[in-house]
Amino acid sequence: MSPRFEEIDWRPTPMGDISLRRRRDPLTGQEVYEVKLGDEFLMSSLFTAGEIELARLGLGALPDGGAGSGTDTGTGAGLDVAVGGLGLGYTARTVLEDPRVRSLVVVDALPDVIRWHEEKLVPLGEALVSDRRCRLVRGDFFALAAGAEGLDPQRPGRRLHAILLDVDHSPRHVLHPSHAPFYEEAGLRALSGHLHPGGVFALWSNDPPDEDFTAVLARVFATAEAHVVRFDNPYQPGAAANTVYVAGKAAGA
Repeated sequence: MSPRFEEIDWRPTPMGDISLRRRRDPLTGQEVYEVKLGDEFLMSSLFTAGEIELARLGLGALPDGGAGSGTDTGTGAGLDVAVGGLGLGYTARTVLEDPRVRSLVVVDALPDVIRWHEEKLVPLGEALVSDRRCRLVRGDFFALAAGAEGLDPQRPGRRLHAILLDVDHSPRHVLHPSHAPFYEEAGLRALSGHLHPGGVFALWSNDPPDEDFTAVLARVFATAEAHVVRFDNPYQPGAAANTVYVAGKAAGA
């Protein structure tokens, strides 16, 4: 049996101290992994429904292409996907479970989070680093999204079929002020330029659907929808909820 609480790693970062903790939850009896940045909880393995649905809803909104489709979305040999924010790896793992996926680039600004996976300090680390389709890249997702070279430093200018983002708590509750311009129209237009025609951008949020943000998405993309993802929370009565925004680029863009 694991200890009731263990701090596996702790490091200072420019955005605050980051720590990886493991504990045995007294209510459920589960072994829980948690990531904290300063006083903010970034991720808990006890609550992963939103991260999983980010991948499922994002990839599910793509045309039924995949290998050999030859559609105008560029999916001729499979889907190329980028994820912003590695966390404990649940979004990345769900992406790799889709048989249409040819490649996955996961961008994270914190080298220690990547190291936790490479050193297999977290449960999904081995599966991600051993999958040849998956590359973990240290980088600032928001700076890369705003630039002309895009989200894959090894292939400047590369376009992707889906970009999935799970970094900030919501478009209004960001971890760093430098992230805020991304959620405005100009920032989203720059991101859209890194998608194939017909590609999809999906975003996780811990807040309820934001009509103003959905309207911004609708000005940039051909389609925009907010999905409410409900899940059980043993620490509160009734279901908890996250939001996943899914926006599709016009097929002829």
